[in-house]
Amino acid sequence: MSVIRAVVKGCGHYLPERVVENEEFAKTLDTSDEWIRARTGIERRHFAADDQKTSDLAFEAATMALKNAGMTGADLDAIVLATATPDQTFPSTATRLQHAVGMIGGFAFDLQAVCAGFIYALANATALIESGHAKTVMVVGAETFSRIIDFTDRGTCVLFGDGAGALILQAKESEGTGEDRGVLSTDLNSDGKYNDLLYVDGGVSSTQSTGLVRMQGQEVFKHAVSKLASSGEKALELAGLTADDIDWIVPHQANLRIIKRTAKKMGVSMDNVVVTVQDHGNTSAASIPLALSIAVERGQIKKGDLLLLEAIGGGLAWGAAAVRW
Repeated sequence: MSVIRAVVKGCGHYLPERVVENEEFAKTLDTSDEWIRARTGIERRHFAADDQKTSDLAFEAATMALKNAGMTGADLDAIVLATATPDQTFPSTATRLQHAVGMIGGFAFDLQAVCAGFIYALANATALIESGHAKTVMVVGAETFSRIIDFTDRGTCVLFGDGAGALILQAKESEGTGEDRGVLSTDLNSDGKYNDLLYVDGGVSSTQSTGLVRMQGQEVFKHAVSKLASSGEKALELAGLTADDIDWIVPHQANLRIIKRTAKKMGVSMDNVVVTVQDHGNTSAASIPLALSIAVERGQIKKGDLLLLEAIGGGLAWGAAAVRW
């Protein structure tokens, strides 16, 4: 049966120039490089310059993705940008990016599901393509989380970094099997009863302030492994595939222990897991497209590989996607 698939045509990423090693936190907090590495696997992260906005990071990743795809902004029909740290309350950061890349016409919008944002954005972009609302869509995850970190809280401030990643999807007529290239399935979930496990203690309506990240780390850890594994298995089932078919798991890069535990629960070797968290920490919605682009650049991910993408974030919101590169 012939179907329309959303096929990846290009990818790109960007990390700000400023690199913050673990030792920098040890100067002001009761922590150390060894403590941070042992609990998170993170060695360093990147922070945006004072004059850099989320849209600036997104533009750099988008420019790389367009070049990788052999396209220009004028070739795009839509942009879906996932972020929890927008430039402004409104308008959307996506419309700023739309203008910056020279996209004429079409539409662009932001989507907010924190660390699960890229999976949600990918699902929405895929639906736009499969329904015929758009032919070519750029999906972006971009964050400046350094703007909402409490630098007195050693449990959270060492975790996060800034960055951006982008994919370009394009409609392609396919056979409708698990061997097709493109997004084969997505699985989205959320449960608001877990709001207090990971949140920002501010907001336009509630406090008229930006607020800072607050997290119950151990509770988030417990939920992350089981929910990521179950969502990953559901996405594979929807695509008619199993864990044995996976070439690469590309997980949300939040914590190396979570990544290892989830892979083990799914019966997948760490040799088949893309890991970049050591070099950029948790970049929230940007972490999966960042990891994808870096893995392609390294030569790990190749055309035809089956990828399982999975992420969990505040909400709690979580999800997964099966994608054949």
